[in-house]
Amino acid sequence: MPKVSIIGAGNVGATAVYYIAEKNLADIVMVDVVEGLPQAKALDYLHAAPMRNYQVHILGTNDYQDIKDSDVVILTAGIPRKPGMDRMDLMKINVDIAKKAAQAIAEYAPNAVVVVVSNPLDVIAMATLQETGFALKRVMGMAGVLDATRFRYFIAEKLNVWPGDVMAMVLGGHGDTMVPLPRYTRVNGIPVTQLIGPDDLEKLIDRTRTGGGEIVSLLKQGSAFYAPGASVAKMVEAIIKDEKRVVPVSAYLRGEYGYQDMFLGVPALLGKNGVEKILELPLTDAEKTALDASAEAVKDGVETLRSFFSPG
Repeated sequence: MPKVSIIGAGNVGATAVYYIAEKNLADIVMVDVVEGLPQAKALDYLHAAPMRNYQVHILGTNDYQDIKDSDVVILTAGIPRKPGMDRMDLMKINVDIAKKAAQAIAEYAPNAVVVVVSNPLDVIAMATLQETGFALKRVMGMAGVLDATRFRYFIAEKLNVWPGDVMAMVLGGHGDTMVPLPRYTRVNGIPVTQLIGPDDLEKLIDRTRTGGGEIVSLLKQGSAFYAPGASVAKMVEAIIKDEKRVVPVSAYLRGEYGYQDMFLGVPALLGKNGVEKILELPLTDAEKTALDASAEAVKDGVETLRSFFSPG
């Protein structure tokens, strides 16, 4: 049985455990610094196993050694932004958390594929890559799958069709500068631009960009976790089963789309080795301009990351 470890037993990590178990994909280890939290959630999942028909083993632990020999490691650990905390404070805390986790991954699961979920996503992915020293294809960020599934749902809701018939593509950083691509979005093969007018389509694009914020504003405290957890499970399935699925992920770029030495959301072939190929889509001038703006936002975050570790 394959082994998947999830670092962080908060809502996103715990929900990902649920979806992975339901698919009987792998034995699961859930690691968290809070004593008792991962153990309690693991027991709760196991109590449901007779009713939900999953046969995987689920371990909750506070010890990184338990991730030993994992095939996939999911990094969800981090803290949410608190009142009075600026973006740089939040980034530094979450980068420090990611660094410690990455060191443990390198020590105990040196052959794993790593999927980063913690925010700011593209920056945390860079820190994780630097700290593990892994091959570029074995570290990626989960964002595009989530952003695309939100776009898919909004389109399906508008057209009153089954969401599974909608296939969408979203590029760029995970945030307000993401780039949904209507030209590459279809409803059972029919271009969405033939089914929804430009004004209505632009409204759906805007809602996709702010989809996470919409949930945060409704919750008042906390953020989305069901769709993020499902998105993690979908990526894990593609890796564990070596499905060779084409999905948007945050991947390390070396010239693709004209960008160097950064993580950015692009379509990629996902399999047992991680990001096995990056697919370069022809973009219009307007699409490329939007992607450039998204890349600049990510670059700013990476420069901030470098400032944390520069001398003096």
